[in-house]
Parts: sequence; structure tokens; C-alpha cells
Amino acid sequence: MTEDKVSAKVLKGLEPLGSLSESRLGELAALVFVEHVSKNLDPFRMQGVAGQSVYLLRGELALTLKDGSSTVVVGGTGEARYPLGRKAPFAAAKAITDIDLVRIDDDLLDIMATWDQLGGGDRRASEQAAPTLGNWAILTGMFSVNNLRTGAFSQLPPAHIEALLKRFTRVPAKRGQAIIREGEVGDFYYVVETGKCEVERTVGGARIKLAQLKAGDAFGEEALVSGAKRNATVTMITDGTLFRLDQKDFNELLREPLLQRVTLEEAKAKVAAGAQWLDVRYPSEFQFDKLPGAINIPVAEIRDAARLLDRDREYVVYCQSGRRSSAAAFLLAQRGYKAFLLEGGLWGGEKRAPAAAR
Repeated sequence: MTEDKVSAKVLKGLEPLGSLSESRLGELAALVFVEHVSKNLDPFRMQGVAGQSVYLLRGELALTLKDGSSTVVVGGTGEARYPLGRKAPFAAAKAITDIDLVRIDDDLLDIMATWDQLGGGDRRASEQAAPTLGNWAILTGMFSVNNLRTGAFSQLPPAHIEALLKRFTRVPAKRGQAIIREGEVGDFYYVVETGKCEVERTVGGARIKLAQLKAGDAFGEEALVSGAKRNATVTMITDGTLFRLDQKDFNELLREPLLQRVTLEEAKAKVAAGAQWLDVRYPSEFQFDKLPGAINIPVAEIRDAARLLDRDREYVVYCQSGRRSSAAAFLLAQRGYKAFLLEGGLWGGEKRAPAAAR
């Protein structure tokens, strides 16, 4: 079995990947590979599909479904645009011909979908000083895939993204400029957009270099969270630009949002009493594992579609993981709707099981 890179063009033909912006598809293409499997082999004998979206790009694959029936999926057809086993789970597989597959981590895809939908995709950057949902392009370094998965923003509550982007201020920084100084009172939180910084601390009277920060890295949060003084000095080692958030906004927007969360059992009770399931994923995700009676409004459309909802009715909002639905529930609540967040999303209870809501 061998692996090659997959192109962004190929990924664009898959669902729900085709809804991602061009920049996100490019990032994703750099992270995934084409997997070549020879005829007569089971491509899932060593590694199944749990936690992954697996697509058949080329060749013919026989699947034995869990009800005992069988089907053949052919690469390049309409059916192959969707993840294998998502519509009908299978118990066994065999390559009828040599085949090509691509596997994408579900959590990675959900992170990308969350930020891409909320950020407005590939909209052009403006010359405004503060980032907004309308000039998302200037934030692509700060919100790169790696930073969304493991960096400063990996734990950011998506419900606060819109307000957060509005309150960041973009400031230029010169080489040699000390952005924060050890011993000072904390006042701002920073994220590096471009350029590099160096972190130093005084230990036993000597200056010790602790780290070097690059685009997407954040600093200044420790003093804001603890209320203590700065414990290090951060100095620019190149010219660059920073995004800055003041202490008040940091405390308000980078803490666990005040959302009305409900468990699956609580959500079922609300729906039984007249509440409406509201699925905020892409339509191509919604069609395969929607909850009974749910309506679909992708989170990117919530702002415009909210006026069509009934202000007197309760809505239980969900997605795969809770990322997109937390943002949607927050946006609805801001507009006066009775929105409740299904805690953990579909993955939080009986994973991808529509029957869980019956």
C-alpha cells in the first residue's frame, strides 16, 4: 500500500468538502494523502472508518452492508462523492479493482467547517484596522488549520467568534520593540499575525530566552487570567503585525460562553413538548444522519435566516461536535430566540444515531 498527495481540485468534488473555501481546501490537501489499495484486498482490515470520512476516488469497491445485502461503489460517481458507510454502514469491504482512497479525520474536518463557515470563506481583505467577518482573509495566518487544532485558538468557544473578531485591533510592530515587559501589569492579549517575537525571562539576574513566537501564536494571557504581573518580556525580532484584545474583552469573550446547554435526554423532552431540532451543518451532512423532524439551516446562513424562525418556539441546535451549533445558538440568542445547545452535538451521545433522538 502506497500513499500520494491529493489535490485541492479533487477534494472540491467531495461532500461536504466542496463547501469549504479555496484556502481551506489548499490547507487540507497538504494534510491528507491518496491511499492506493490493490485488487482483492480489504482496505479497512487494518484501519476502519471510525472517526474518519473515507472517500473512494478511483476503482470499484464491494461493500457488505450490516443487513447482509451488498453494494458496489465506483470512484468518480455521484455516490462516491460522499463518505463511505455514512449513508449505510458496512460490515466488510473488498476491492474489486485497484482502488484509491482518501481518509480525512472527522474532527479536523469539523474544525475547518466551523471556522470557514463563520469566517466567510475567501472574502477579500479590507484596509480596516480591526478584523471582521468581512475581511477574514487577513486572518488566514492567525487561524491556520494547525492553530485551530493545537494552537492558541483550539479551545476558543465558537459562540464568541463574531464579537471577538470585531474587537481585535490590528497594530504594526517594529523589530526590537518590546510588546510586553516582565513585571508590568497585564493589559492586553496578543496574537501574532505576521513577523516573529522572542520571549525572555529574568532568572537569577540573567536574561533567559524561553521561546520564539510566529504567526498564529498568542501571548499575554497568563497575567490577564491570574491577575498577576507579566512574567516575561516579549520583543519583536522582525517587523510584523499583531492583533490585540484588551483585558475587558478578553475576560468577556475568551471564557466559557454563557450558553443554555441541554443533554440529549433534556433535548428529547423539549422536542416532545414542541421544540424544534435545528441542524446547522452543511446540507450534504444533514441528509444522512439528521434527527427526526429536524430542519436544516447551515450556520453560515443563520444571520439571514433567523427572521424566518418562530420567536415563540424553542429550538434545540445541534451539529456534529457542538462547535458550529454553539456559534449558531449564541447568534440566535443574541437576536432574542429561545435557543438551546445540544451538549457535545451528535458525537456527544449515541454517535451519528438518528434513533437516539426518538
